Amino acid sequence: MPEGLSPSEVGKEIAEHRHKAEEQEKEQERSEESGTEAKGQEKWLTITEAVLLAVVAILAAWSGFASAKWSTHSSLDLAKASAARTEANRAAYQAADLKNFDALTFNAWFTAYVANNKAAMRVAEGRFRPIFDTAFKAWLATHPSTNPNAPKGPTYMPQYKQPELALSNTLDNRASTYYSLGEQAGSNADGYVRTTVYLATVLFLVGISGHFKVRAARLGLISIAGVILVFSVISLILAPKPPV
Repeated sequence: MPEGLSPSEVGKEIAEHRHKAEEQEKEQERSEESGTEAKGQEKWLTITEAVLLAVVAILAAWSGFASAKWSTHSSLDLAKASAARTEANRAAYQAADLKNFDALTFNAWFTAYVANNKAAMRVAEGRFRPIFDTAFKAWLATHPSTNPNAPKGPTYMPQYKQPELALSNTLDNRASTYYSLGEQAGSNADGYVRTTVYLATVLFLVGISGHFKVRAARLGLISIAGVILVFSVISLILAPKPPV
């Protein structure tokens, strides 16, 4: 993605403008028909064009720098979002695996309970994870065998916690935040690139204005370039400043 006008392009345009200005001055000196007032007007046009080119060179450099900074910032934020999303998925998978393990151990206990095999029940309970064991005991306290309103199993109890799932949600929210920041930074970079395109238009108009011998045509091109330059300056002032 283009980040700004090339310094060589701006320098080349300024050099060409200076060369054209020197040729015009020599031609005016040789011309006997040109009066003093006309020469003064031509000189002011040349000075105006030079000033416009100098301002474009400075603004284009700043716009390119700001665009590059925002682009880098956007890439970093998007990379952080991707990393956080990967960690969130890993934590979610781990939470799902642990919940499946809890379900398997509970199924083993329930099978032994239905068979009234107390030894197998004790073996199954010994395999419970501490977090699941807390929820299991709370579930037994609801008398599920006689209470029709009891929860369906220990995993439905509020005591059943999954830190991995909470971590996954936290990381997922962080990834969304980083993605939004990266998207906004990318939009800021695009805004500076768009301003650079306006500045390139000014450079083009000022560059071709020196080719016209008709003063009205030069004035028209310089006026249009001036309006676009003012718009570009306003855009740069209102644009978010690049990150440090």
